[in-house]
Amino acid sequence: MVAGGAGILALIFASYYFTSGNSRLNVDAERITISEVKEDSFREFIPVNGTVLPLTSIFLDASVGGRVEEKFVEDGAKLKKGDPIMRLSNTDLELSLVSQETNVYNNLTQMQIAQTNAQQTSISNRNQMVDAENALKEAKRLYDLNKTLFEKKAIGSQEYQQAKNEYDYQLERIKLTRENIEQDSIRSVQSLQQNEKLYSSGMSALALMRQKVDDLILRSPVDGQLTSFDAEIGQNKPAGERLGQIDVLTGFKVRADIDEHYISRIYPDLEGEFTFAGKSYKLVIKKVYTQVTNGRFQVDMEFVNEIPEGIRRGQTLQIRLALSDETKAILLAKGGFYQQTGGNWVFKLTEDGKTAYRVDVQLGRQNPDYYEVVSGLEPGDKVVTSSYETYDRVQELSISN
Repeated sequence: MVAGGAGILALIFASYYFTSGNSRLNVDAERITISEVKEDSFREFIPVNGTVLPLTSIFLDASVGGRVEEKFVEDGAKLKKGDPIMRLSNTDLELSLVSQETNVYNNLTQMQIAQTNAQQTSISNRNQMVDAENALKEAKRLYDLNKTLFEKKAIGSQEYQQAKNEYDYQLERIKLTRENIEQDSIRSVQSLQQNEKLYSSGMSALALMRQKVDDLILRSPVDGQLTSFDAEIGQNKPAGERLGQIDVLTGFKVRADIDEHYISRIYPDLEGEFTFAGKSYKLVIKKVYTQVTNGRFQVDMEFVNEIPEGIRRGQTLQIRLALSDETKAILLAKGGFYQQTGGNWVFKLTEDGKTAYRVDVQLGRQNPDYYEVVSGLEPGDKVVTSSYETYDRVQELSISN
């Protein structure tokens, strides 16, 4: 009975010991990672991937539709402003140009005929005016003469009245002639203005039509490199279709994708850095695109001071994007322990390095290399930072070399 009672007590004690979290586990020092807590400069940053893009890109869209007849260059070619890229054909457009040219020539002919008619009418009107003025002078001379003779009773009233009637008639005639000339002049001016306006409108339409026909030859709008060029001989390209783009090679920018979790902390002028060919370079955010797609948003970054030699469009860069200024902080190296503890506790080594025991900690900001220690650890402390996957019920670690 005594032996049985002792066994039961031993079982109870063992059960309590192993389930109360006071267990002890032996571990090999070579199988764990031990990191020393230190005080050093700390800067919160996140790793992001960026793609190198030209600083300026100009899209090439088909301003008029047509069939691809000829390609002068291939994708990737470096072009000067005005260099031809490809030629399209559009029979309907070319026929429309011929029709418009015919209309313009007809309008020009009508305008010239109107000018000729106006000149002839003007000559005829001047002749009528000269005749009317001459007849008025003669009528006035006879009237003045007969009036004097009539007053002297040298002639009868019938001759006097006849001269007076002729004079009055010639006065009315010259008045009507002047009015007729004025009306003809107004009509001629209006007709000429209308024909000139019609001709001018036709010339403007012809210029636009010629421009459309000229646009059948796609040319480079600026100096640069042709990229994303998609056209094959025989293809039909509708108006407005994207044909490619011209990358201006005066500089580059970097477009980076960032997790939406950080969108409230990203703003222009934040700095980032990356390493290229063994040398460190800096970038700065110039534009933030706040539209979120698939849980990510984009920013445009520009190089500070210098652009790496040999960098190419489409190249991917691994960027460390800073979210804070550089400050002094107590730092703990990152490791697999965080997945099990959530940063609430760690195994801290004793001074002799043979034992590690649990201590509560509080971790703050982080970057890809370190956690900021808010409380629970001091510089010089040594901590097990490898995975705690099998240490959930372990209170102490016995470390053997």
